[in-house]
Amino acid sequence: MKKVLFFVVILAIVTGAGYVFLKNQEHRKEDPMSNSKQANPENFQKATFAGGCFWCMEPPYEKLQGVVSVVSGYTGGAKKNPTYEEVSSGMTGHAEAVEVLYDSTVINYQELLHVFWRNIDPTTPNKQFADVGSQYRTAIFYHDEEQKRLALASKEAQEKSGRYKEYPIVTEIVPASEFYPAEDYHQDYYKKNALHYKLYRTGSGREAYLEKVWGKQK
Repeated sequence: MKKVLFFVVILAIVTGAGYVFLKNQEHRKEDPMSNSKQANPENFQKATFAGGCFWCMEPPYEKLQGVVSVVSGYTGGAKKNPTYEEVSSGMTGHAEAVEVLYDSTVINYQELLHVFWRNIDPTTPNKQFADVGSQYRTAIFYHDEEQKRLALASKEAQEKSGRYKEYPIVTEIVPASEFYPAEDYHQDYYKKNALHYKLYRTGSGREAYLEKVWGKQK
């Protein structure tokens, strides 16, 4: 009886250890820092984009391999540490934006620009779909001269594509300024409040517009 009990205990320990090991392996797969190419912070770079409501700009970037993190926040304004209520008033000059931290050895800036254009309407000044105001303007905030060059080239390519017909592209390309992370409840909103997010994204007209302009490419 003692032997049986002994083996049961040993089996439980081994099984438990195996479970912990597997969970750790799963965690490592999900953790971008565990990738050998992503383990060196020296390869990390920042990109900042304003595409209207930041809830809708997080998911496209978080799904990309090589993206380490995506943070919703406010930038382009004068007031320090603005709150959501202050930015929403349109009086601070900030735009809702996302700051993307990415591993430049895995994904490049051009690919991030590619995703940006496919998630916005670049023809509406101070407006994105149902959201109106300067806080919802579209903008690319470049962090160095190379990002500026690539952003200008990508904008020119969009203008020459004829995709927007007679409508000019009004998306700003401006130097990056202080970025203030938004309140916690805004971060990963599409995960925390999935149903409301889907209703908002569809109801705002964003989904229909992107489908019309990009079709399956979106």
